[in-house]
Amino acid sequence: MASQEFIAFQQAMAERPVPPPPANLQELRDRIDNNMKDLPLAEGTEAVEVDADGVPCIEVRVVGAGDDAPVLLYFHGGGFRMASALAYRAFGSNLAKAIGGRVLLVDYRLAPENPFPAAADDAETAYRWLIAQGTDPGKVVVAGDSAGGGLTASLALRTLAAGPVPAALICSSPVTDLTNSGATYDTNAESDKLWSRTSAEEVAELYLAGHDPTDPQASPLFGNWEGSPPLLVQVGSVETLLDDSARLVDKVRAAGSEAVLQVYDDMPHVWQMSYPAFPEAVSAVDEMAAWVERHTS
Repeated sequence: MASQEFIAFQQAMAERPVPPPPANLQELRDRIDNNMKDLPLAEGTEAVEVDADGVPCIEVRVVGAGDDAPVLLYFHGGGFRMASALAYRAFGSNLAKAIGGRVLLVDYRLAPENPFPAAADDAETAYRWLIAQGTDPGKVVVAGDSAGGGLTASLALRTLAAGPVPAALICSSPVTDLTNSGATYDTNAESDKLWSRTSAEEVAELYLAGHDPTDPQASPLFGNWEGSPPLLVQVGSVETLLDDSARLVDKVRAAGSEAVLQVYDDMPHVWQMSYPAFPEAVSAVDEMAAWVERHTS
């Protein structure tokens, strides 16, 4: 059952004025950035822009963090078509403070202007740039939410094929199957107002641009997960993506690797972003930080 703090938070959000619908996708992207770019950084952190071999990123780090501090390579959500590293800068600072290290937020190219595999290519470029800078792969945890969780899984498959493999993975409510065949698209249709089957189908059409949705690079659920680094997946019990999350964990376990599924009662899509507004968000970020520490120490 959700906490009273979460219920109060939801009520407060519901009472906010509803803005008029955006005229187009670019206006929606601009609204997201404008609404989130000025959120304050966590105390004791700083943010700098970084060019990762042509992929723009924002690095958020704890001031004074040493070279041996853990690094979280993070891919934002937004259905492959919206949001940005700038929009995630404040959340990234909270993650950096929680892990006591660095978070590299990747501004991968967005669909439909840049369809598959542009985002996955940018994800790999940023990862390999990070390693080329001298970062120990054993200190790198790859993470992301929603579409970014799918990119996390796609990048993991690429590293399994070509190395080096990161220390661990964290996926929050990941999109792992662009055939949209998960049973919870139907069973949780009424409880999930943020990621419907209609949204998923629109995302698949824009992102894939006619590409095969069963390609493991687009739908990592269909990949070969033998040798996978340890995987942590967090998802809300009322989400349509619950099945995408559970099936990915099952796939990694079946391949012989460690995979942990944390299902949070009554939590909506990517509730972690609301840290530290209510206990469930705090708990989820704390679990992520513990996972990073466990696998990079």
